[in-house]
Amino acid sequence: MKIELTDTDVGALITGVDMNRLSDDEWKEIYNAWLDRLVLVIRDQEFSIEQFLDQGRRFGTLKPHRVRRTRHPDYPELTQMGLGTKTVTGKVDDAVYNRGLNWHTDGPWDTEVCKATQLYALEIPSSGGDTLFANMYTAYDALSADLKRRLDGLSVEYVYGGRTRQGIGLLEPEDRDLPPAVYPVVRKHPETGRNSLFINPVHFLRFVGLPDKENDELASELFNQLAEPGAEYRHKWKAKDYVIWDNRCLLHAATGGYPINEKRIHWRATVMEK
Repeated sequence: MKIELTDTDVGALITGVDMNRLSDDEWKEIYNAWLDRLVLVIRDQEFSIEQFLDQGRRFGTLKPHRVRRTRHPDYPELTQMGLGTKTVTGKVDDAVYNRGLNWHTDGPWDTEVCKATQLYALEIPSSGGDTLFANMYTAYDALSADLKRRLDGLSVEYVYGGRTRQGIGLLEPEDRDLPPAVYPVVRKHPETGRNSLFINPVHFLRFVGLPDKENDELASELFNQLAEPGAEYRHKWKAKDYVIWDNRCLLHAATGGYPINEKRIHWRATVMEK
């Protein structure tokens, strides 16, 4: 097994290992690398659906995504990304094709903590379709001392789609108006003990206890400080890539831009804290 670090402060590439046949020592090394580098790319993996889901269970408890329309009919914990991107009329379903194009972390609208997300690439287009990752430890460290003091003890409410309800059409009617989830803006990682900035522009509703004007001003200030120089990794996908990232201290964004007539198919699973 070989672990190579990216030239930024986030991301590691692992080769020469079969995730289905890990020794205990190899698993410990992989998990520690994940905590240190926040996102792992493990090349050339072969998974059945059951094997893919078993990888997520190493990290935590799997939970079906709130978007039901992309769940596998026999394995609800598995989200099928890139299938069914056209409606019955043959037109592109923009809500699916454009999903995830802005900086976000997965599941902040869930009252249970979303620990990680894992993706497995089945088919990759000839161009485009990269994924960006940004280190929120670094984003927090870069804040001024005054701003850190202002954020201390402050909480934020999240709902699916945020204030504009972006992508709400992906949800079933009964899932669209659930109560908001509340999280601290400065989040202490339960395993590393490090502080990170936890702010999600896509699903942001409001800071708890702040008047509207101050809410808007603080949100704008933080949204402009998410991707610090040297703290961002751009992943160019290859078929059979297995990628898992830590939602507690990392933001990600899809870049889109791939030919609409080409397939970009991934399996996805959401990992919750045990």
